[in-house]
Amino acid sequence: MVLNYIWIAFFLIAFVVALGKLVFMGDTTVFTQIVNASFDAAKSGFEISIGLTGILSLWLGIMKIGERGGMIQAFARIARPIFSKLFPQLPSDHPATGSIFMNFSANLLGLDNAATPCGLKAMQQLQELNDKKTEATNSMIMFLCINASGLTLIPITIMMYRAQMGSANPSDVFLPIMLSTFISTIVAILAVCFHQRINILQRNLMFFFGGLIVFIGGLVFLFRSMPHDQVSLWSTFFANALLFTIICGFILAGIRKKINVYDAFIEGAKDGFHTAVTIIPYLVAVLVGIGVFRASGAMDYLINAIRDGVAACGLDTQFVGALPTIFMKPLSGSGARGLMLDAMQTYGADSFVGRLSSIVQGSCDTTFYVVALYYGSVGIRNSRYTIQCALLADLAGAIAAIFLTYLFFG
Repeated sequence: MVLNYIWIAFFLIAFVVALGKLVFMGDTTVFTQIVNASFDAAKSGFEISIGLTGILSLWLGIMKIGERGGMIQAFARIARPIFSKLFPQLPSDHPATGSIFMNFSANLLGLDNAATPCGLKAMQQLQELNDKKTEATNSMIMFLCINASGLTLIPITIMMYRAQMGSANPSDVFLPIMLSTFISTIVAILAVCFHQRINILQRNLMFFFGGLIVFIGGLVFLFRSMPHDQVSLWSTFFANALLFTIICGFILAGIRKKINVYDAFIEGAKDGFHTAVTIIPYLVAVLVGIGVFRASGAMDYLINAIRDGVAACGLDTQFVGALPTIFMKPLSGSGARGLMLDAMQTYGADSFVGRLSSIVQGSCDTTFYVVALYYGSVGIRNSRYTIQCALLADLAGAIAAIFLTYLFFG
């Protein structure tokens, strides 16, 4: 299992680097820093899991209302022409299709708090179809890799951070983020389709990709025609208004079906606590490995080596300042966010590095966190080729982010 080898590598590389710093640099505090980082990461993993309890309870309750009211099944029917091709092993009208649809929709709108519970619900429903309970199915891999690719059209949080850091035009990264995450998602889908031998030239898929390109083009035209200060305002309003409309729609559907809406919510919400507790060991394991790797200084050495190599080749080194965010993004969302804010504070929110860090933050997701969270919630230990495909999508998103930053702001 790839995740097993990566987790071991975090510790062994950290030990070698720390030993080198002790022997050659006389750094007697490095091992203390590593141990402290492991404790902090373990605490963080627990706090994240417990912090998810309320959100999971809320959205799993809402999802239960939607399921009882027939709305999840309705979403499944809408998504069937495309999902039947991307998820050929998933039975038509299965509840997982509706949950996947809800998860993707929330991600596209930048609503992480809604996307995660829907995604966990989808994983639980996919697990019901799994004959090998500890091994990821093809449908799980496709679902998780699309999630890990970023899949965001409206980067509300990124624009908010840029405004807080004093950007003159917080929304100027909107278009590059949308394009780079589109590339990342396409690469994720193509990589998984290659492994699963899915024909991407099927008519439904071609119409889907073509329609997606037209839709993105329409959004580009719409937002470029709006005043810059209105982009963030209206995108935030649209996303949250749509989300609350869906909640009210679920409730009205429950009333139409004559179900006890309140009892349905309570029944679904009870699963929130169980799910949050289930993912604790998986999150702790991943976050401790990442924390140890960071505290050893191994990432700093890697970035400095790349900077020297790029300079030796006579190439532009502007992008190197954003490499910490690029390398941290697949490992830790909070770590990458902190590095993005640090880059904007150090170089300026509207600097090349500040913009590139923002675009990278919005163009891909925290692969290892997503794997630990989703697979951990259903006890999957063998992720098969999930990590490889997800990291390939992250790489594509990072390269696209660098290219687009040079294209728009270089």
